[in-house]
Amino acid sequence: MTATRTVQTDDTTKPGRLAQLWLWSARHPAVFPAAMIVITCAVIGVVNPDFLHIANLFDILRASAIRGLLALGVFVVLAAGGLDVSFTAIAAFVMYSLTLIVVNFLPGAGIVPILACAALAGGVLGAVNGLLVNALRAPALIVTIGTQYALRGALLSFVGTALFMNIPGSMSAFGQMPLATVTTARGLTVTLPAYVLLTVIAALATSWMLNYTLIGRAVFAVGGKPEIAARLGFRVAHVRVFVFAYAGMLAGIAGVLHVSANRLANPFDLAGTELPVIAAVVLGGARITGGSGTVLGTMLGVILITLVSSVLILLGIPSSWQTAILGGFIILAGLFFARIDRMILK
Repeated sequence: MTATRTVQTDDTTKPGRLAQLWLWSARHPAVFPAAMIVITCAVIGVVNPDFLHIANLFDILRASAIRGLLALGVFVVLAAGGLDVSFTAIAAFVMYSLTLIVVNFLPGAGIVPILACAALAGGVLGAVNGLLVNALRAPALIVTIGTQYALRGALLSFVGTALFMNIPGSMSAFGQMPLATVTTARGLTVTLPAYVLLTVIAALATSWMLNYTLIGRAVFAVGGKPEIAARLGFRVAHVRVFVFAYAGMLAGIAGVLHVSANRLANPFDLAGTELPVIAAVVLGGARITGGSGTVLGTMLGVILITLVSSVLILLGIPSSWQTAILGGFIILAGLFFARIDRMILK
């Protein structure tokens, strides 16, 4: 008589469907802002069907352009394990100073050299942040808070405090250059400005840099484990200077776009907008601890923040409640990504 033995396979080690979904979300952090955008649009579409119109899409894309440039810079710094809050001060300093210089000395300058000068000036100011972080060996947050106040103080003390509406003709023309135009059912014409393409180009360039170049691998390596990155041969100090310079460059360009879009230069502009930009990056899947995140997630986070702000204004919700709702979104994102991290560590 031959004894037979039944072997039972133990499937307890295999993750369930829900666990698989969490793990998939960990590999695709952009899924959270994408899902929130879909849910928000669905809810508002039920409440107000007129909202789901291409004209509102144009408005959201236009409002996201400048914030998107700033968010891309913040994301690169976060990916390297730092945190920059001086980007709005850099943008304000560059946009106001450069506008005055062009008007007074180079009134016929074209938009391309103006953007190039803004990128160079912003990159230099950003690099100063990186040099100070390396030299002082202090947390990037503390250093950039200091440079933020220093730049705003220098701008208001030595450059000017007056609202300047006489901007260069090339900047004004660039701000009004149309990319697409639609007419609503009520006969209103809505234009998608061409400067939105700059944000798209910056997003594609940033994604390529982070995913397909050595400096991109260095950014994530330094953000993950700087000690290990140093052992692997990455120059941590150089990477830090680079990411802050990159953020400053994008901030300088965003400043020129801000002046071109609004057709005025105000030294007090952009102050206090740091939180929505950082929130957009966090909602897109970037961790404050560094070493994670994607460009797609960052841009979706920007669109989500802009969408929520537009919807709340449309519904007549007070600004105090808007801030509270924004905080709720950040907490929800924190809980979502914390859950993902716990699943990965199991």
